[in-house]
Amino acid sequence: MTTAVVLYNLGGPDKPADVRKFLFNLFNDPMIIGAPAPIRWTLAQMISRRRAPIARAIYANIGGGSPLLANTRAQAEALEVVLNSEPHGADAPGPFRCHVAMRYWHPFWHETMDAVIAQAPERIVLLPLYPQFSTTTVGSMMRVWNQAAEKRGLSIPVTALCCYPTEPGFVDAVAETLVEALAKVPDGVPARVLFSAHGLPKQVVEGGDPYQWQVEQTARAVIARLARDGTQVPDWLCSYQSRVGPLEWIRPSTDEEIERAGADKVALVIVPIAFVSEHSETLVELDIEYRHIAGRCGVPAFVRTPTVSTMPAFIDGLARLVRDRVARPCDICTGDPGAAGGRLCGGEWAKCPVPVSPGAAGGNGHG
Repeated sequence: MTTAVVLYNLGGPDKPADVRKFLFNLFNDPMIIGAPAPIRWTLAQMISRRRAPIARAIYANIGGGSPLLANTRAQAEALEVVLNSEPHGADAPGPFRCHVAMRYWHPFWHETMDAVIAQAPERIVLLPLYPQFSTTTVGSMMRVWNQAAEKRGLSIPVTALCCYPTEPGFVDAVAETLVEALAKVPDGVPARVLFSAHGLPKQVVEGGDPYQWQVEQTARAVIARLARDGTQVPDWLCSYQSRVGPLEWIRPSTDEEIERAGADKVALVIVPIAFVSEHSETLVELDIEYRHIAGRCGVPAFVRTPTVSTMPAFIDGLARLVRDRVARPCDICTGDPGAAGGRLCGGEWAKCPVPVSPGAAGGNGHG
């Protein structure tokens, strides 16, 4: 019962010469810019040309290219070891082979799909490295994967995980990093925790995208996990970073919250709650740009937790997700244990890809 597990993420340029093409791929995605194809292509050309010098300067701080692919491969290798650590019988799941796919740069989803098909597994599990679902991330990959699968006549059964915002292993790993970070705050200095996530245009969320709601569920789960061990965090909130363009984005923004912390004279502990790998938005935006803002605004201390990366609790959590999806296959599943294989999001989040069960109440935001 061979299973191919495809771990996927956004992707990033390997070197400075790749930056503009990577940006074009990103902004030419209809899930990012919803204009008709000819207009979107023109806009993507304009935006990528204008932003390329800025992006190259950002990547210059971390060697000229993104470390995301190397980090994702390390996660895939760690997951494959854990998945294959249990014996495989004739009817037992496994062996497992983990693959890496990226949405906007190599290895592209279709390149990985061809490699998977060539190995002829008996089933495929699509595993996002986005814990929280958004139409702009997981939804975008599902769209192009399904298009490529139809074009190739893919007949191998596929289970797609859509999210796992409160998966216990993920929550435990984040909680572990937060405890260590809080210990670095100087004695006697009050601290505020910012769970910082990539932002979205406000209209995307108002259109039914559950991402912001799921980010908040993750943060609450981490705080509850700490409380069970006796660590109380009375001052915390979610904030959103990386906004670009003229549209109004969801708030509060991380940079504004850093300025507020300076005015309040509280130390900041920044938790990249929606990122599971180090990349430009953690290594440059958080570590360099936002740290500079904190220094300018008089924040007494600025501590950033690392991403969960290959932490054993996180990798074990991913392994549980995969094994559970093999045992209970479905077309699209949430990996959240509270959903019991059903829909995590309330009925008001219309863009959640998991159908509302007949007769389910939904609509309360606590599904």
